[in-house]
Amino acid sequence: MESVGVIGVGEIGRAIVEGLCEGGDGRAPEVFLSPRGAATAAGLAERHGNVRVCAGNQEVVDRAGLVIVAVRPAQRHEALSGLRVPPDRIVVNVMAGVGTAELRGLLATEAALVRAIPLPPVRERASVTVTCPPHPAVDAFFGRLGGALPVEDEAIFDVFSALTATLTTHYRYLVTLSEWAAGHGVPAAQAERYVRGLFHDVGRSLADGTRSLHRLAADHETPNGSNERIRTTWFGPANAAALTKALDDLLADLGRPGPSR
Repeated sequence: MESVGVIGVGEIGRAIVEGLCEGGDGRAPEVFLSPRGAATAAGLAERHGNVRVCAGNQEVVDRAGLVIVAVRPAQRHEALSGLRVPPDRIVVNVMAGVGTAELRGLLATEAALVRAIPLPPVRERASVTVTCPPHPAVDAFFGRLGGALPVEDEAIFDVFSALTATLTTHYRYLVTLSEWAAGHGVPAAQAERYVRGLFHDVGRSLADGTRSLHRLAADHETPNGSNERIRTTWFGPANAAALTKALDDLLADLGRPGPSR
């Protein structure tokens, strides 16, 4: 894709641009940014010669062949109403909970619409992005940013979207561990440094695709040992059921059109 536009330059929009521009292969496309997120957009344009900030969202659409819509879902009407999107454009929708039918009605376009779930690690080209429906140009685009996982069914896409909602829960879990250690006399900075290192090293094992997640868990746990004790006493059936219900409730909401999210 020779030209890419981003409407809504927040955390995900910035990560996508950085992944495109900082790969070191010399193949970065022209990138056109909306003025939404002005400070972030200006900083990206200052660092990268192939990045331009446009006067408005319509200019992004006019100049880019592939347009990424990354505004907050609650701001979609304000940002997108009235845009003229030619049928030869490809629109990538990364707004959580905003389905293809709703976006097509909002844009009133016959352009190809593809949903995607890019995550911040796309800036290091180290994150698989789920796309729906499969589209050769979109899947190739995210292939440059760590890989694409195309799915046909939008209901299945929503399952993947619900999974992403667990990220900050993981971070809060690490905060709780650090605070527990600090409460027992470990200096807070040392506690956080240790917890960061502990889970960074454990996370590396996830790259080993030859072992299932069940196998990885078993390989890190000694029968009747400390890891097994915490897992079985804290993350027992009731806790697992509560997490499952929370995900089920979120999934139901993701599949239910609403005025804003």
